[in-house]
Amino acid sequence: MQPHIANISLRTYVYIDSLQPQLAEYMATVSQGFLPVPGDACLWVEVSPGMAVHRLTDIALKSTRVHLAQQVVERAYGSMVIHQRDQSDVVEAGRIVLNRMGAAQEDREPCRIAWQEIIRGMTPDHTVLINRQDRRGSMILPGQSMFILETEPAGYIVYAANQAEKAANITLIDVRAVGAYGRLTLAGREGDVDEAAAAAVAAIHNPAGT
Repeated sequence: MQPHIANISLRTYVYIDSLQPQLAEYMATVSQGFLPVPGDACLWVEVSPGMAVHRLTDIALKSTRVHLAQQVVERAYGSMVIHQRDQSDVVEAGRIVLNRMGAAQEDREPCRIAWQEIIRGMTPDHTVLINRQDRRGSMILPGQSMFILETEPAGYIVYAANQAEKAANITLIDVRAVGAYGRLTLAGREGDVDEAAAAAVAAIHNPAGT
């Protein structure tokens, strides 16, 4: 039996059973590793201190067939995103990582909504400015409604985005899951945005695990 790795705090632990098409493609624009595709299972793990994520990544990759999509190492926080078409591989990788940390899913930090808002009937001036900002998703169009969500810790925002895309016909504009806060921006027709926003908020209150 491998010894536990001491002094690592579990900040975020989120399992996604099937990446939705827009979120998968968005992740591919920011990932520097093995790119995910729609339908892959995915696990987002964030720990503190940041450097500890290297050891956990090594454990996950050597123990299962998962692929590494992204790894971000900051001083305070480190995150890894692993994925595989077979859900059982991703679930098993998560189980092994938690075991080596001597942690359980319930030890993760609870997610807090820092900001949420729906802005309806966006003006052309506003949408043009949003579209010129640094984002890798789709464009928001004048007249559409926009939902914005900010969470702490950041990693939970990917689950909110995935559930929102499952729930309604919306367009993902921005999904930022690294740093102190996670940010989601999506747009669409008013009714669709209302449904997606409700799904995203529900996801934050009950984030998935394995």
